[in-house]
Order: sequence, then structure tokens, then C-alpha cells
Amino acid sequence: MVTEKGAEKTIFDNELKPVQAYNLAKVTGVEAVDRFQLILEIFVRRASTLESKLQIELAKMRRELSRAKERVRLARMEEQPGFMGLGMYEIDLYYEEVKRRINTIQEKLKRIRIKRELHRARRLELGFSSISLAGYTNAGKSSIFNALAEEKVPVDAELFTTLSTTTRVVSLSDQKILLTDTVGFIDRLPLTLIQAFHSTLEETILSDIILLVVDISEPIEEIERKLTCSLDTIEKIGATGIPIVTALNKIDLLPESEIQSKINILHEPAPNAVPVSALLKTNINSLKHEILNHMKTNFIQASFEVPISDKSMSFLSWLFSHTDVQEVKYRQDSVKVVFQSVPWFADKVKKRIEQLNGVFNAFC
Repeated sequence: MVTEKGAEKTIFDNELKPVQAYNLAKVTGVEAVDRFQLILEIFVRRASTLESKLQIELAKMRRELSRAKERVRLARMEEQPGFMGLGMYEIDLYYEEVKRRINTIQEKLKRIRIKRELHRARRLELGFSSISLAGYTNAGKSSIFNALAEEKVPVDAELFTTLSTTTRVVSLSDQKILLTDTVGFIDRLPLTLIQAFHSTLEETILSDIILLVVDISEPIEEIERKLTCSLDTIEKIGATGIPIVTALNKIDLLPESEIQSKINILHEPAPNAVPVSALLKTNINSLKHEILNHMKTNFIQASFEVPISDKSMSFLSWLFSHTDVQEVKYRQDSVKVVFQSVPWFADKVKKRIEQLNGVFNAFC
């Protein structure tokens, strides 16, 4: 078949052991790659940031470490075809070199993660809630991101256009929210790749709401498969329990009758579904409304009374710009405020009020 088709390589949907890849390459004269290697090659082509390139390299090296001894043995027998072919390495030297490379990459990623944590801490300081986009690759997450944030992040019909995070402030009614676009999921994503992209996916774990994007223009069997994969991946990365709103994207490609039929079928598996077209911005306001409603169900209402001073007035001004202040009552020497926010922000306000010698009360 390789000879007849003039193939440059053979690709297998299952995992290949080094000896299997070696034997196949020896017989066919072209490189044999498995699903993991194929995904890595796609990632290599799509990576644009230092972090995503390092994460890909880390996944590659971790896999190489588990196979190093066998690969060296095969390389000694005969050079393998393809870019993964090895020369005449000594086993110990090669094994140690791979381990050193892994340690170097981990140190670089650690520095990037510290920087991200500082940015996240700064965002918490500002009091913003956060939404993370999630979904199967090529479902239209970046298009939804552009529609909500009025941005122009790259949009492409190819797989894995987004391999690193992009975060912007968006306004939902009177609420300012941080919206983050993340890497797309894929069926049977190797565990090593999930681990390698943990720093990217942790934006999903730490968000207040997950906006799950589903391509509704595909056959219903494909939609259900990819939806199941996405929900399973959300569970696998530890984001279970975070409220999910589902954007059923690309309704512009379907007649109304088919849209309604698929909505009915997806009523149970797709949490809080809203049919939208990111391209035409159809129902984007409805999507914003649904997100806001679910954010408010996680809000608590709280009040505080604090003595009037320059510091308390400055704090009150800050509070107005960072959360939903519902009532303000000025008294002779104090001010009483009622507001709504997510619990962690209310805790932050409580600490500040105590520093200002005020009294804080949480209603619910």
C-alpha cells in the first residue's frame, strides 16, 4: 500500500511500541507513527508561544524517557527512518540526557507558572470573576471568545489553533468578567499531554463558570461523542462542580427545524444550553444573560457598616468599580453598604472592613 500510494509515513490510531514502529518502518521504508506522535506533530506546527512549545517538548521527552532503552537498542541494530531516528547512543548517556532535558523544561515552565500565578493574584486583587472557554478542538471557542470580548484572536478550521491561554475583560450587564480561551480537548487525549498542559488547563479548574462550546452543525452522533469527551476531560482535570453553560455554536449552518431537533436531543447531556452563531453573533446577548444568571446563583449578599474616613471612602469607591453595590446609606458618622459578590470576594471585603474597624454581615 505504501508503494502504491507513494506514502511518506504510516499512521496508526492506537499506541505503537518502539519495536512495532521499528519493524513497520523497516518493512515499509517510511516512518510509522501512532496517535500520540501524530498529535505531537500537530501541536508542534500550531504552537506559537514559548510556554506551549515547552509543554509539547516536555510531553515528548517524558514519553521518550519511558522508551529510551528500547529505542537505543533498536538504533544500535539499524537506523530508523524518519525524524525520530537515533544514532549510536550509549544507553546510560542517552537516558541521562533525556532526564536532564526534562528537568530543564520543568524549571522553565515553573518560572512561567509563577508569573501566571502573580497575574492571577493581581486579578483576584482587582475582584474579577472568571469564565473559561472549554470544548472539543475546532468547536469554535476562539470565535465565541471574539464575539464576547470583541477581540480578534486567531480563528482557523484546523485543529488546535489555540495552544495557550488568552484572557480579556468582558462586560456582562454591569459585571466585569475575565474570559479565558484555552486549549481544545480531543478524544482519548493521552494522559501525558494532559499533564504537560496542566498549567494551561488550570485556568479552567480555577474559573467561576465553564463556557462549554459545542459544534451543533455536525451529525448528532459526533456531537454526542465530542460532548461526552469534553465533559469527561473537565472531570479528569478536576473541574467537576464548577457551573457549566453550553454554547451550541454554528446554528447559522443549519435550518431551524434541525436546530430545534438537536436542542431537544441535547437537553439532558448539555448543561444550560444556548444556541448561538459566533460568526453572525446570533443570540450572543442570550448567552451573556445565561452566564450572568448562573454567576449570580453563586453570589452571596452581604452588608457592612464602617466609620466614615478618607480610607473608608476610598475603599467604597473601589468597591463600586469591582462588584454589584445594591444599597448605600449614610449615617451621621458611618456608612452602611449592601452588595452582592462571589464568596471569595466577600471574604476579601470582610478582611478590609475589619481593618477599617467596621462590622461585616453575610446574609446568604
